[in-house]
Amino acid sequence: MVNKEKNTSCECWKRMRQDGRMPDKMRPVKISRGYLRYAEGSSLIEVGNTKVVCSATVQEKVPSFLKNTGEGWVTAEYGMLPRSSKERIFRERTRISERTYEIQRLIGRSLRAVTNLKSLGERTVWIDCDVIQADGGTRTAAITGAFIALVEAADYLKREKKIERWPIEDLVAAVSVGMVQGRPLLDLSYEEDSRASVDMNIVMTGEGKFVEVQGSGEGTSFSKEEMNKLLTLGKKGIKELLKLQKEGLGKLGEALW
Repeated sequence: MVNKEKNTSCECWKRMRQDGRMPDKMRPVKISRGYLRYAEGSSLIEVGNTKVVCSATVQEKVPSFLKNTGEGWVTAEYGMLPRSSKERIFRERTRISERTYEIQRLIGRSLRAVTNLKSLGERTVWIDCDVIQADGGTRTAAITGAFIALVEAADYLKREKKIERWPIEDLVAAVSVGMVQGRPLLDLSYEEDSRASVDMNIVMTGEGKFVEVQGSGEGTSFSKEEMNKLLTLGKKGIKELLKLQKEGLGKLGEALW
């Protein structure tokens, strides 16, 4: 039943999305630190109905191409649990899909962009991102949550006197945006993402610099004006995520701002 008073007094309701959000609104976001007992760093990030567990493991060695360089490495693995979506997803036991490989590389690049690898010494920080429930934006949620786990791992290394210098130089977060039925939307749910004519993932640092922009038209093209609208929306969402990261890290992240 339509609220006639609302219909005559305000047209805003026409712009609302299926979940009641306005086009420029994020879903509710919650980041929980120290989610896992045994990992050197961990977090649970919840973005609407999307939930990702991120853990950090410190390994006292580096890939062969970094041996005897004095530099460390940050890398990531990503996966979706079988019932993280409406239909069962088969486990990638022997060979990962191109999608998974792409997402793993994206997470690793995003974290390395804000990490001083020399300060890590010759050791690797493995970040595991496991999607336990998916409703769109899993890769961007993974990046945002993985950063928290990385900071906790850096704190572990400092407390254990394994490193001298703090290795994390800035914050990093990511968000999805897209054009759905001609409207630019922030933080797409799965239902919106599946209907998007343009899909974009944006990764930015706390200083406001871009780490990566992944954008593509789904069977159509898009204009510079539309791209700028999406970038503006992405910046707004990432600013909100960075604020949540700061609040969640508390004193642990004071060196970052």
